[in-house]
Amino acid sequence: MPLDIVTVPCLSDNYAYIVKGPDGIAVIDAPEAEPLIAALDQRGWTPDVIMITHHHHDHVGGVAQLREKYRCKVAGPEAEAHKLPELDMALEPGTYGGEGEGLCEVIAVPGHTLGHVAFHYPQAGYVFTADSLMAFGCGRIFEGTPEMMWDSLSTLAALNPDTIVCSGHEYTASNAAFAQTIDPENAALISRTQMITAARAKGQPTAQVPLSLELQTNPFLRAGQPSVKKAMNMPDATDLEVFTEIRARKDKF
Repeated sequence: MPLDIVTVPCLSDNYAYIVKGPDGIAVIDAPEAEPLIAALDQRGWTPDVIMITHHHHDHVGGVAQLREKYRCKVAGPEAEAHKLPELDMALEPGTYGGEGEGLCEVIAVPGHTLGHVAFHYPQAGYVFTADSLMAFGCGRIFEGTPEMMWDSLSTLAALNPDTIVCSGHEYTASNAAFAQTIDPENAALISRTQMITAARAKGQPTAQVPLSLELQTNPFLRAGQPSVKKAMNMPDATDLEVFTEIRARKDKF
């Protein structure tokens, strides 16, 4: 049974996801309740669990209302349990749940926050990355270090390139504009930017993309590429040093 995945826009630029698989129905992050309730009720679905990636309010603001309405469980990273709504299941990185297409692996992706996790469905070919790896970008480093974030992105970059990356915000257009300042000669980047512009003009989401395309166009994943180092006048720098500089430039962009 393949996963049935619904992308739910929330707040001004957030995304939540509803994942229906052989084991039941999961909501991944809950920025606000109303859009998720509408999407669930439209389909006649009742969630079994809310799976939280990290503690920021724009990812957990709807948890209490959803739990009260559906009596569903709440799961999230054990490392951030003290900052999260009450958890029924505290998740450790490296644990698995479900089976078949619904098999889910918890991956540690610290950097944006210290306990941030991603939810990887290896057999279905999806990874839900919230504010770690993002379309054309990565999250700001609020609690961790550049080294943590680079290690997290490297972990995600090593997944099957056919994996669909589903991130937590519609930041793609601004990320694309920044990417062109780092990697201006990248033909794949230029082509992707044109597709994003067309999609956003139609109101279509663009934060769900194959990892293979991210590897070709996301400057944060390409910090180790000689062409990127050359373009940044850092030909002899380490990959981490280049990543750190890219993140610093994006913070000021």
